[in-house]
Amino acid sequence: MQISQDLQRFGNHLILGISGTTLSDDDKRALSELKPIGVIFFAKNFLDGVPYSAWLESFKNLIDDIRQYSEREFIFTTLDHEGGRVVRTPLPITRFPHAYLLQSQARAVAKATALELKSLGINLSWAPVADIFSYPQNPIIGPRSFGTTPETASQGVREYYQGLKEGGILGCAKHFPGHGDTRQDSHLELPILNSNVEQLHQRELIPFQTLINEQIPLIMTAHILFPRIDPAVPATLSKVILNQILRKELDFSGVVVSDDLDMKAVSDMFMQPGTIARAFHAGCDLFIISRNINSSSLERTYQIANDFVSSLKNGSLDAQVVEQAKQRIDNLLASTPQYLVSMLEQETLVHHAQLAISCTFHR
Repeated sequence: MQISQDLQRFGNHLILGISGTTLSDDDKRALSELKPIGVIFFAKNFLDGVPYSAWLESFKNLIDDIRQYSEREFIFTTLDHEGGRVVRTPLPITRFPHAYLLQSQARAVAKATALELKSLGINLSWAPVADIFSYPQNPIIGPRSFGTTPETASQGVREYYQGLKEGGILGCAKHFPGHGDTRQDSHLELPILNSNVEQLHQRELIPFQTLINEQIPLIMTAHILFPRIDPAVPATLSKVILNQILRKELDFSGVVVSDDLDMKAVSDMFMQPGTIARAFHAGCDLFIISRNINSSSLERTYQIANDFVSSLKNGSLDAQVVEQAKQRIDNLLASTPQYLVSMLEQETLVHHAQLAISCTFHR
């Protein structure tokens, strides 16, 4: 019983991936024992090649089962839903273009997106991308960004976030302190950027500051090493980047969430004892473990959870730091709507499709 309660303390800081369109025995075990505060969905969680009504009913049942096994009535239901190549949902949910093509229609697209996400029972979208499209050959960001300059990116993220907010969906700025100038994909390796703090303030941090001024509730870390700022660890583990720059210099008081801990840039690090404690002390409140990249196995998830428990017990993880993080998360969840799954009218989806097409004609 005590072991389960200790693990649940980590669940208060966990966004967990689910293995398929129905809960596996492993999923049921993890939801029951860890009781994650939220879940992240991917394409594998939606039936494909079946009518809208069929996959929607299946997805509704999945969310209901997640609530039942986690014994949480209030949870964060999340997915990456940026448009372009980052869309997980089947048709007829609208395929909006990449952020770079939205321009003056960013707010309208975000409001339409919010309406569709609410119909899926989703309350948090891991968007907008606040990175700047500054390196044309960037293998992971590129047109996921709203612009090639701090000004155009800032304008796009502000409009998009306001659309999500007006539509009742939580937004999250990513990937702090900026992933737009990288030459490597953090899903596959640890990118390295030689920018210093002054350079970040002059460019990368400007869209994030814009969103902080708009009171965006979450900011996601980047798994990137900045050797001229913190040569020891990537941003997700860096107190300089998350505490000094994000919290103090940019005055962000919301929830800091890690990018996926399964990504190759950091996945080995988080198998080392003490890493989760370091991430908390650096400034992370919430952690995504997608089970979508390396494997659907729960072994890594439980290893990180057990490291959290051990770190608390041996004193290397400050319980007060954990409690402050939990308070930020709880405060956000308390004001987060919980939506019922419902089918949208065909007329609404046709209107959204027309909006998506119009974005590609006007640059």
